[in-house]
Amino acid sequence: MPQDTALAFLGELIAKARRAGADQADAVLAEGVSLSHAQRLGRTEKLERSESYDLGLRVLVGKRQAIVSSNDRGAERADELVERAIAMAKAVPEDPYCGLAEPAAIARAWPDLDLVDGEEPSPERLMERAAAAEDAARAVPGVTNSEGAEAGWGRSRVAMAASNGFAGSYASTGHSVSAAVLAGEGTAMERDYAFSSAVHAADLRDPVAIGHEAGTRAVRRLGGRKIATCHVPVVFDPRVAASLLRHLAGAISGPAVARGTSFLKDKLGQRIFPAGMTVIDEPHKPRGLRSKPFDGEGLPNRRRAIIEDGVLTTWLLDLASARQLKLESTGHASRGTSSPPGPSPTNLWLEPGPVTAQELIGDIPAGLYVTELMGMGVNGVTGDYSRGAAGFWIESGALAYAVSEVTVAGNLKDMFLHLTAANDLDFKTGVDAPTIRIDGMTVAGA
Repeated sequence: MPQDTALAFLGELIAKARRAGADQADAVLAEGVSLSHAQRLGRTEKLERSESYDLGLRVLVGKRQAIVSSNDRGAERADELVERAIAMAKAVPEDPYCGLAEPAAIARAWPDLDLVDGEEPSPERLMERAAAAEDAARAVPGVTNSEGAEAGWGRSRVAMAASNGFAGSYASTGHSVSAAVLAGEGTAMERDYAFSSAVHAADLRDPVAIGHEAGTRAVRRLGGRKIATCHVPVVFDPRVAASLLRHLAGAISGPAVARGTSFLKDKLGQRIFPAGMTVIDEPHKPRGLRSKPFDGEGLPNRRRAIIEDGVLTTWLLDLASARQLKLESTGHASRGTSSPPGPSPTNLWLEPGPVTAQELIGDIPAGLYVTELMGMGVNGVTGDYSRGAAGFWIESGALAYAVSEVTVAGNLKDMFLHLTAANDLDFKTGVDAPTIRIDGMTVAGA
């Protein structure tokens, strides 16, 4: 649906809701199309094209709110959606913190973030990308089998309108390539993978390089050993280091802070990272994988240093959690079509440090280099951290041999305060970090 048509449709839906008794209303329309190809051992296993259409309507009657959603494109369903939403809103308990933004606060203009690649790849082009990745992975000596390779493309558009006067829409595209292979034989087999995602195809990594990385990673994991329990420095590969930022984002999310269920609930304005360290949230990063020109409640958003010189500067707030905390929204609202807004980060990254990854490892006499994490052993209330891990043992400042079946443990408050970052930041997922070293963690082994 063209942008103007979508916004006009949402405007009419909101007007219907107001006439039916809603004091306030907003609506979201999300449309998308995607194409994906998967192959294994050179044979096509999947070639799919899909289209999606989702409509969500939120109505507020006093301090009561309700949300209804539908994937029916028929305009005649609008009356039914409005009727159901109003009835639901009148039946639910009051929420003192719900409500739309004041008209003076909504976004009126926003930047062009270059989020649309105008060229749609053909199925044959996706097949070429997947084949190149898998062939390169299988060509690595020691690789014995393949889990396959995939290539995909998608385009989406989000339109949103509200009774406070907001109306906005933006589109984005995405391309991806991945490969996963196995090395070794029998019970000694190991698996690993590599991938690349980008808004524009021109920014994708070479599929051959992706395949070679997947194969090389799998072969390097062969011969994994168990180690004794110890207290050593732990170095997180960039692929897993970003998980620490996700834990940070969860801990500074407004609802968790308002409920008192975050281990950082009393840390605003205090140093929680080492001096000199910075964590950035940037919704306006051109071609960013998580970029958006305005937030999910139609408020302006902007670049923020979540951590500046090691100090926690802000929570991640939507309107409801901001009201609960007697603060202002930080423009971090995100929403779908079937649930109310909630805060989440956009493009989030830890700024790189001054040393190389090798220099970060070079003075470690004994330690663990983590390339894979398993399980969800993180307590958001206390910060206690315990996750299964695999990677490589560090000996005399170099990677010595593969390690498996270990657990790394600590507390995120201590981990954040004692981390060191290398200079190898690469933007791959939208939540990114360079290689990270944390001294004094417990590694539980045999």
